[in-house]
Amino acid sequence: MSRAADPRESGFFDSVEEVVARLAEAGYLASTSVATTVFLADRLGKPLLVEGPAGVGKTELAKAVARVAGARLVRLQCYEGVDESRALYEWNHAKQLLRITAGREESWEQTRTDIFSEEFLLPRPLLTAIRGSEPTVLLIDETDKADVEVEGLLLEVLSDFQVTVPELGTVTAEQRPFTVLTSNATRELSEALRRRCLFLHLDFPDPELEVRIVRSRVPGLDAALAESVVRVIGALRAMELRKSPSVAETIDWARTLLALGAETLDDEVVRTSLGVILKHQEDLHRAAEKLSLA
Repeated sequence: MSRAADPRESGFFDSVEEVVARLAEAGYLASTSVATTVFLADRLGKPLLVEGPAGVGKTELAKAVARVAGARLVRLQCYEGVDESRALYEWNHAKQLLRITAGREESWEQTRTDIFSEEFLLPRPLLTAIRGSEPTVLLIDETDKADVEVEGLLLEVLSDFQVTVPELGTVTAEQRPFTVLTSNATRELSEALRRRCLFLHLDFPDPELEVRIVRSRVPGLDAALAESVVRVIGALRAMELRKSPSVAETIDWARTLLALGAETLDDEVVRTSLGVILKHQEDLHRAAEKLSLA
């Protein structure tokens, strides 16, 4: 069994200011509060729970940390019905059956020793991240979509960053992965899981920051047009829409306008390009009505 390393031995960042600067180089503009929480999660070796509405950059934060740290990104995408075998590990049953068939003359003891070995193990994201010897960012995405039973599994894994495979023994992380859990808050996560994490709430950025984000991701966009785009996006988010535009969709819209050669955001341009940012017919109708688009 391996000894878990002091999390500070493998930290990615030396200061909050470094987090801000390096994430900006990767195209992620982080506020001081966001950067501070990321720094503390890194320095303390604690999982980071990032909660907020869809499209505010929760997943992108984990990806940006992996990029700037030169770390491997291991992602567990949660969904209703995801179970331990999909999250942790499972055995290659087809290969085991072939091995059993091929060794009919052997004793069961010898065969069992063979089929429950590394050769037949299929590591899934949690085990992959824990066993890794290289710097790793573990992204547990949309945790709120998983069943409560999976939360119980996460409690065990995130407490000591170790996994027990009954046939092989206990695997303990030599270097704790930088772990990010995201949640859209569609259901309440348990207090036990929250206690194990540092917490960060991300909301849609304020207009000034969103303009900076848009101009950094779409460098050819005129400053005045970028401000108009963000102003309209803000108006849309204030409406009771089925799905409010995300930051990624703001960027997509800006790129669309640039591709169209638009110099201003007039009614005709907005009407013909709304489908880039709104993906439901009722939202398109409501937006057209509220924005007084003929």
